[in-house]
Amino acid sequence: GGLSVLHQGTLTVVSGAREVAVSSVPEVQALLALATKNRATGATQCNEHSSRSHSVFTLTVAGANEGLGQATRGVLSLVDLAGSERLALSGAAGDRKAETVHINRSLSALSDVISALAAKQGHVPFRNSKLTYLLQNSLKGDAKVLMFVNVAPAPTAAEQTLCSLRFATKVSTCHLGTAKRELSVI
Repeated sequence: GGLSVLHQGTLTVVSGAREVAVSSVPEVQALLALATKNRATGATQCNEHSSRSHSVFTLTVAGANEGLGQATRGVLSLVDLAGSERLALSGAAGDRKAETVHINRSLSALSDVISALAAKQGHVPFRNSKLTYLLQNSLKGDAKVLMFVNVAPAPTAAEQTLCSLRFATKVSTCHLGTAKRELSVI
């Protein structure tokens, strides 16, 4: 089940995903609000409004300079990862437990991809999860990645916060290369 992901060069296609043309900031904000509304959440012992899925919002921006006969295209992927939760602490059971296992597995796969990229390994395991496969073009050498980490200030969340900060440290050591501007003739 679920969505299938296909890469066609630098273009990523997701079955069942909607592509919506927008021409203003309010239109983008409305789509982000809709995505937030549709996001799966549920209560666990760790978090009353725990994200039970990752969210990926992709904005493709295209521009043309007809005077110079050039066109360019860029992709901005906004990714909100569901936080990992220790099963023992979350008290998850049934569907929540299965969700937690899948979330943790995909975050582990993302960590493996970041490690492989940081070590400049010949093989990067993008296909180990749908999340990493979806983000493949955003994590390659001609992309820029910026990561924000949310941490909880509560003393009871210290272990989870430390895990998040360790992951952020791993990501910060990963140099993808120099972003390139792609121009085409129109």
